[in-house]
Amino acid sequence: MKTGIKAIRLRRAAAVAMTTGAVLATGALTAMPAQAVSAPSIVAKGGYVMNNANGSSLYTKAADTKLSTGSTTKIMTAKVVLSQKNLNLDAKVTIQKAYSDYVVKNNASQAHLIVGDKVTVRQLLYGLMLPSGCDAAYALADKYGTGSTMSARVKSFIGKMNTAAKDLKLKNTHFDSFDGIGNGKNYSTPRDLTKIASSAMKNANFRAIVKTKSYTAKTVTKTGSTRTMATWTNTNTLLSSYKGAIGVKTGSGPEAKYCLVFAATRGSKTVIGTVLASSSINQRATDATKLLNYGFARLG
Repeated sequence: MKTGIKAIRLRRAAAVAMTTGAVLATGALTAMPAQAVSAPSIVAKGGYVMNNANGSSLYTKAADTKLSTGSTTKIMTAKVVLSQKNLNLDAKVTIQKAYSDYVVKNNASQAHLIVGDKVTVRQLLYGLMLPSGCDAAYALADKYGTGSTMSARVKSFIGKMNTAAKDLKLKNTHFDSFDGIGNGKNYSTPRDLTKIASSAMKNANFRAIVKTKSYTAKTVTKTGSTRTMATWTNTNTLLSSYKGAIGVKTGSGPEAKYCLVFAATRGSKTVIGTVLASSSINQRATDATKLLNYGFARLG
């Protein structure tokens, strides 16, 4: 009898052990990430993605390597303008010949502002961020820099851009222009640019501008009549191709190649990042799409 009882106890112990092992094995499987994905390969020389909620890194590729930023520089231009005390977005700025001459001389992207027109600061910000107008950037730098000459005001404004970078504790960023057409010392990194964009996105006006696909503005001409300006189309193609895209800014140039600072939201989660020095307009969008998908997969 004792032998029979002992045998039953042994069988029960074995069954418990098997069940416990199965539970542990199942636990080990469920402890794995909900979506285990491999980090994507991108063409861009540098890339960075972070969780916008807490700043945690989700992807890095040469994230702290200094690279030319092209017109993604204008994110900081807009940030500095929008941070001005007592900012009046409806204040009028008269377009100067110097702004027009500048874009022609540099064969730069422009908002096609016409000399003598009175354009609001709000309109200039749309002209800055959607068609990437270097003429709009010049007008804003001239408006919000300090000094008795245009040159002094522009220098002062660029100084404000660098101060803003220091305030964000960015050690690998320096600006020597208001639009990305630099003089050899205009650079940042994928990580730093992402942090600049994340900071800028805290401003409601900035968010509204960078998610806008197209914008048409009316302006008062030098003769006092009202004219409809050309419709500006956002150069950020992700706004149309990626569900949940909310910004931010493209950039390009001989040295910068093709850049894109991007952000998208799914539910309560926002992923924000940067690709620098990709190989083409289409490729930067492809790189960014891969990184957004990866970022959201990491967040689960």
